[in-house]
Order: sequence, then structure tokens, then C-alpha cells
Amino acid sequence: MIPLRDSVRTQSWPVVTWALIAVNVWVFFFEVSLGPAVEALIETWGFVPARYFLLAQAEPAAWLDRFLPLLTSMFLHGGWMHLIGNMVYLWIFGDNVEDRLGHGRYLTFYLLTGLCAGLAHAYLHPDSLIPSVGASGAISGVLGGYLMLLPRARVVALVPLLFFPYIVELPAVVYIGFWFLMQFVSGTLAWAMAPDASGVAWWAHVGGFVAGVVLTLAVGQRRSYPRIWADQFASR
Repeated sequence: MIPLRDSVRTQSWPVVTWALIAVNVWVFFFEVSLGPAVEALIETWGFVPARYFLLAQAEPAAWLDRFLPLLTSMFLHGGWMHLIGNMVYLWIFGDNVEDRLGHGRYLTFYLLTGLCAGLAHAYLHPDSLIPSVGASGAISGVLGGYLMLLPRARVVALVPLLFFPYIVELPAVVYIGFWFLMQFVSGTLAWAMAPDASGVAWWAHVGGFVAGVVLTLAVGQRRSYPRIWADQFASR
């Protein structure tokens, strides 16, 4: 299912969400400009679980070398579809979470859930030498936050069924719940069949989502935000 829009109108400009999208797009164009040299960029700034654990043993004090790739990998993408898919999710769900948390807390929330997502992936695939890249983990955290803050919202999605796409409107709890179930099942099956493989970082998605739920429950929405908006669930 491809999300098209949600039913909740924001009450503030989502400047952090826009900035995150702009940075991700800019970095991707930079990747494209490198041509074949992009592989070196991915190897250096992508997150490699095996390297993370090796550095922990060989150079325990090298915190920056261990943790910086967790951050930089969140702004790298492996292709146009990877980028577009992530940015669509960030655009549709991120503005509402930013609206509820406030700009500063939202940015911190986004980065923390991305870090948690990368660590979840690492601990499930500790021997992986494949660089992990993409904003999916942090965006999974955004989905977890959205579910906690706006479970009654509705999501309009495109369902490509054979050659006949359908547009459906679902409660956010159903749409996001189904999305999470697919990540969990896919991650479990992939890990059971090939524990050392990590073509898609399913557990980064799961870890980011769980981190988003936990952090949202811990911090809640900003105190100055009205509890009820008359048009909160109006279609747009």
C-alpha cells in the first residue's frame, strides 16, 4: 500500500520535515554526481555492523568512528525508488508528528529513533559487512510516533491489486499496524533463513518503530498544543 495523504491538518509549518527532506535529496544528488566513486562514499559513511563491533573490541575509545556512521547513513540512499519511497512517508506522516512534538523535540526524536533503528539492525546482524543506508529506520520511528499521537486519523492509500489500482481510506491504526506486521514478519523470515544476510534492514524498521512508540509515550506532545481540533480528522 502506498500512502497518498492523511486526514490531519497541521497547525504549524513543518520546517524540520522540509529540511530533512531537502537534506536527503541534496545528499542523494551528491551521490549521483560521484558516479562509480559513490561506492567508496557508501563504504565510508554507511553503517556496517561488523565494523561497529570490531571497533568496539579493537578501539573502545573510538566512539566517533563507531557511532558517526549511524548518523550519516540516515541521509544516504541506494537509489531513486529508495529515496522517493522514504520521502513520501516522511512528508505524509512527519509533519503531523512535528506539529505535535514541536520542532526541536521532533528533530531529536527523529535522530534518536534512527540511531536506535541502526543498533537494532546491528545486533540482529552483527557479522554483516553490507553497509546499511537510508532514512527508513528514523521514518519508522515517525510512524510509531504517529500511531501513538493520532491513532484515529485516517490514511488514504493506493493499493496496486494486479492491473487495477484501488484507492482506499483506512484508520491510521490499521494502516500502520499492517505496515509494522509486514516489517516484523519479513524480518523474522529473513533472519531465520539467512541470519548473516541483510539485504533489507527489516529489523531497523522494527527497532525504529518500537523506539518511536517508546519515546512518544515518554515525552508526549508539547504542552502548548491544543488537545482537540475541530478539523483534526477532516479530509483534505
